[in-house]
Amino acid sequence: MHVFQMAEANRGPYWVMLPVLIILLVVGALAAVTLHGSRNSRFELSHEGLRLRGDLYGRLIPREQLVVSGARRLGPEDTALHPSARTLGTGLPGYQVGWFRLGTGEKALLYLADRSRAVYIPSLAGYSVLLSSDDPDAFLGALAQL
Repeated sequence: MHVFQMAEANRGPYWVMLPVLIILLVVGALAAVTLHGSRNSRFELSHEGLRLRGDLYGRLIPREQLVVSGARRLGPEDTALHPSARTLGTGLPGYQVGWFRLGTGEKALLYLADRSRAVYIPSLAGYSVLLSSDDPDAFLGALAQL
C-alpha cells in the first residue's frame, strides 16, 4: 500500500474564510448582547431623567426632554401607537428593542416585551419612548414625581 498526502493548498482559501469567521463572531456577539438585554433591561428614573439600561440602545433621556404630561399607559385601543416599521433594532416575537416607526409615523425608541404593560412617553428629543414595565402604574407615578 502506498499513502500520499494531499498537496498543500495555497493561502487563498484561508483569506476567503477570514471574513466569514469575522461575520459569524460579530453576529454571535450581537445575539449574546440581545439575549442578555432581554433578561436584564431596566429603566431608572432619577432627577437626571430616564435612563434605559440593558443593551446597545440604552441611554439617558434628560428630564427636561421628557413630556411627562403626555406619558400614559397604552391600552388595546391605541393601535396607532403600535410599531409599524423597524429602522434599527431587534424585532423578535414578544421582544422589540431599538428604533422603530409607530403607526402615527413618529420615531420611537422601544423596549417592549409585553404590550399589555406598555407605557408611552413623548419627548422633546425628536422621538418617543415605548417601554414595558413590570409595574406600569408605579412607573408612571414615579415619572410624574420628576
